[in-house]
Amino acid sequence: MSISAILFLLVFAAAVWWFTRNVRKVRRNILLGRDLQRTDRPAERWALMTKVALGQSKMVVRPVAGLLHIVVYAGFIIINIEVLEIIIDGIFGTHRAFSFLGGLYSLLIGSFEILALLTWLACAIFLIRRFVLRIKRFWSREMTAWPRTDAGVILSIEILLMTAFLLMNAADHTLQSMGAEHYVQAGAFPVSAVLAGFFGFGTMDASTLIGIERFCWWFHIIGILGFLNYLPYSKHFHILLAFPNVWYSKLQPKTQMSDMPRMAAEVKSMVDPSIPPPPPPAEPEPGMPPEHFGAKDVFDLTWKSLMDAYTCTECGRCTSVCPANLTGKLLSPRKIVMDTRDRLEEVGRVIDKKGKWEDDGKDLFSRISEEELWACTTCNACTQACPVNIDPVEIILDMRRFLVMEQSKPSPSLNAMFTTIENNGAAWAFGPDKRMEWMKE
Repeated sequence: MSISAILFLLVFAAAVWWFTRNVRKVRRNILLGRDLQRTDRPAERWALMTKVALGQSKMVVRPVAGLLHIVVYAGFIIINIEVLEIIIDGIFGTHRAFSFLGGLYSLLIGSFEILALLTWLACAIFLIRRFVLRIKRFWSREMTAWPRTDAGVILSIEILLMTAFLLMNAADHTLQSMGAEHYVQAGAFPVSAVLAGFFGFGTMDASTLIGIERFCWWFHIIGILGFLNYLPYSKHFHILLAFPNVWYSKLQPKTQMSDMPRMAAEVKSMVDPSIPPPPPPAEPEPGMPPEHFGAKDVFDLTWKSLMDAYTCTECGRCTSVCPANLTGKLLSPRKIVMDTRDRLEEVGRVIDKKGKWEDDGKDLFSRISEEELWACTTCNACTQACPVNIDPVEIILDMRRFLVMEQSKPSPSLNAMFTTIENNGAAWAFGPDKRMEWMKE
């Protein structure tokens, strides 16, 4: 085995190991949430995932961004099929291992090149939209330095990877035409052939071209492996989580609020004595917080809400349609989800450092204010707008429940309603004997 192949195997193994390690951490963090059964109606779930996650049906609601995203999405999925060939070539020292496919191979390489060019252009347009046109939803108060930088880093990496791919092919195409040893005659190069002429590759000697081709080959594969390991630290982890997140979506009407199973069981047993009360909550594991009514911290949210947090693309479509946000209130559904993820990451770092959870004196309310929570109208416009079916309202409701049921801190309007219900048996501030008098007016 050559030194190049050994080096490639070491780099590849290290990248896979690091990625697996980080994915396990994300999985552990998600499973810190409460249990939730979301495996019913599997046929509907597969259909929904195919439509929303694979078919990008919600993205094209905004045609310009939607079509550009589909191009980048297709480029990421399809072009990286050639990564399999690169891996085989890297391990066995071959060159264009799939060239035996003949005409089909030429069709594939030609298609990859066109997609690479389109992806390059789409990423450039996305950068212009974000940093030159400065579209409002990309510059909201929660879009601090890191979220903006994260988007720029990913788009820049995509452009560099596509550039390396096309320059690699341009040098390869020129070397094939020279009859250079090891560079088999294979592939169609509609884009890189033009680049080869533009950069004058035909006037260079074979050793220079081999250096360019090898540099771009290594840059491309190391870039892809680096990109893979950047994903768990980035909002772009949605590339992997979008599919399961959509599959586990709530299939009930979006405005149907989830109940609290223990509370529902308590009420049923009070109304019907034949129904036994629910068993007491299980004792928490050592070091873990006790069960709460509603959500004080990430442990009290469901694992689906925590998966939502990791799946968020920070695109801001939820906030851009939120009526509370549009009328100047503090609430931003995107910020709620981002804050949840940031808190979950904070909890994960404590566990990594100490080997178990130890209370750090913080919780979700350290990041999310009561004013934000009570501004929500529960209209679910945010869940409808989300391209990957994230449900910020579920997080908001759980945190509200904690405020009301454990802290006795409802909003003033709710407090007035609770008082009238207690006094009059209804939400209206007059007695039952006067409820129908509106008909006489």
